[in-house]
Amino acid sequence: MEASAGAISENTLMIYGIVVALVGTYLTYLNVVTGIAVFSFFGGIGAIAAIWWGSDTIKHLCSYGLGTGVPSAGMVAFGAGAIAMIAGTKFGIASPIVTLILAAIIGAVIGYIANNVINMNIPVMIFSLMKLSMVGALTMLGFAAMCTGTFMFNGLVIGGMTLSMEPAAQAAAGGAQTFMVTIIPEFAGSLIGGSALAVIFFIGAIALQHPFNACLGPNESQDRTLMLAIEVGFLSMFVVAVMSFAFLDMVSAAVGLLIALLGWFFSYRKYIAYSKRDAYAWLDAKPIVEVGGDQ
Repeated sequence: MEASAGAISENTLMIYGIVVALVGTYLTYLNVVTGIAVFSFFGGIGAIAAIWWGSDTIKHLCSYGLGTGVPSAGMVAFGAGAIAMIAGTKFGIASPIVTLILAAIIGAVIGYIANNVINMNIPVMIFSLMKLSMVGALTMLGFAAMCTGTFMFNGLVIGGMTLSMEPAAQAAAGGAQTFMVTIIPEFAGSLIGGSALAVIFFIGAIALQHPFNACLGPNESQDRTLMLAIEVGFLSMFVVAVMSFAFLDMVSAAVGLLIALLGWFFSYRKYIAYSKRDAYAWLDAKPIVEVGGDQ
């Protein structure tokens, strides 16, 4: 199956996707600068940019078969991306960039094993899996930042703090009783500890897999596939926005929810328009005449 040619090259899409994903994720740091979490939605925009780029990468990789590799490619991308994302968030303000680098290394290793050890022998396998791992890592990091308001490791694993008060071993001067107060972090209510990251994993992977899987065929067009990627990206952003009510204040979470709804509405309308255009182009298509006998 031949991948459709488009006005935007694969390398150009990669540059746009990486830049917008990194900028969107870094803009969530405005939460720390301003002391309010209203800028969290930028993480979702960054994640959508990664999905938009990744849907084209999946198209080029899976065009070497019948499209049956789309689901496996998406899961491999997010599996490798999850490892890079969790490890990369330990590097403070440099976390998004370190996450991107780690994802590229892990993806390249997986691609080499798939192509040279398992002998899949697909020409674009190594570079495509490297890029898809980057897509998975940036998508998960962006949605995680949108959900919690931060891309730092502590903000993803610590859900809150509790105070433990115990009597001190010795009484204070004058016989007054003293107490020792200990601050204990809670992990169960965090993004990772509460398994909310697992939801991000699956909605991101499905959003990455779906566009080409839905649009593949003889009339697949780049703009329609990419628009579907944006549409399902905003749909995933809506789910993350709902989840963010558990981590952010009501106003900040509501802003993300509203932007996700508006983005989904406009991208869905545009996708339907592209679908009607492509369907109309095939309206008068005739069946392929089979040649047989002496013809």
